[in-house]
Amino acid sequence: MQLKVLLRVPARNFHIFYGKSVASVNNMLNEGQNDVQTQTHEHKLKMSGWQIHNYGDFDELLFSDRLKMPQIKQSNECLVKVHATSINPIDVAMLGGYGAAVLKVLRCQPSVIEFPLTLGREFCGTLIQNGMSVNNFKLPVGQRVWGVVPVQNTQGAHAEYVCVPDYCVGMVPESLTNTEAASVLYAGLTAWSGIYLTAQLGGVCGALTADGGGANKRVLVLGGSGAVGSLAIQILRAQGSQVLATCSENAMELVQNLGADCVIDYRNPSKMATLRNFAPYDLVLDCSGQGTEAAEALDFKYDQYVTFSSPLLKNIDSSGVGLGLLKNFANILEANVKSLTNRKGLIKYGFFIPAPQGIELLKQLVERKKLLPLIDSCYKFNELPEAFKRVKAGHLRGKVVVSLD
Repeated sequence: MQLKVLLRVPARNFHIFYGKSVASVNNMLNEGQNDVQTQTHEHKLKMSGWQIHNYGDFDELLFSDRLKMPQIKQSNECLVKVHATSINPIDVAMLGGYGAAVLKVLRCQPSVIEFPLTLGREFCGTLIQNGMSVNNFKLPVGQRVWGVVPVQNTQGAHAEYVCVPDYCVGMVPESLTNTEAASVLYAGLTAWSGIYLTAQLGGVCGALTADGGGANKRVLVLGGSGAVGSLAIQILRAQGSQVLATCSENAMELVQNLGADCVIDYRNPSKMATLRNFAPYDLVLDCSGQGTEAAEALDFKYDQYVTFSSPLLKNIDSSGVGLGLLKNFANILEANVKSLTNRKGLIKYGFFIPAPQGIELLKQLVERKKLLPLIDSCYKFNELPEAFKRVKAGHLRGKVVVSLD
């Protein structure tokens, strides 16, 4: 046996082993084999993806096929191989530095800017690995999943792999393709949180469970053709709400097909004036980015006005955390004083909230064919900067998605 080991050693390398014991030779051979395995393992831990090393414009988006693959660090985390992702307005804003001050605090490193940064808030992919505390029955390894990335994560979904907490992941409805699935959750959870967490349209059950709610409520959706607005309309109609929506003239047919009871061209003043005929509204949902200023311009009554255009991050970026929070409070207080003085309703801010009950509700609606993804355009992974430009150009008819397959 010892002789066979020595015979396997090439003659040109014999001088390396001369004077060594057979045990030493075996150890050296094993170490060499381990080195090869280690190098192969390290190679497998590399992935492709897009990162930024500075805040700025589209030219800051850099592609690399040597990025470090994320690894599970917490027991509740899931590792997913990404098949499709999307570009959201928050990605374009974060590329320019939006929210940097808040994100540094959330990441518990307020003194440094965390680069490199991988953007991307949602994905569809295959579940590769679960942490120790993840329920393998609900999230079996090897299955297709969809999910979202918490804003405080520096490693987003614009890469081959992403690692997120299990409450941000769910099983994909079988009827959806990868690109369709990657277009739903971020906008869907934003709409869901505005309707059920902020406005409490479904009461406590609507906020804490996947029951939804809002039957016989009258809701006006501003910006019904965008990613958030289109999903908000479908969620509300599935719950039995009466939905009115505004959009541009060339998108009216699309919004009607989503199920809106009445669609108004927001550029037509005479048509917009007819909205008062349906007042009062239980909820006005601003999905068009108009903010609290639009509430002041409305000449009809409503119980609640929820906008997703909060100046919170902008205020903190410009004035710091303390003064920024104070400014935000002052802004919402001033808006509510004006609204209540004019005998209108409360004005509130809505935010994207990753919640498992919201993910479950969206899944149920897709499976019942009550919710269909609306995709504006689809790009290849190497065209990701072009997808960013499309989102920044605005006037989208649904989501901009990116396929990695």
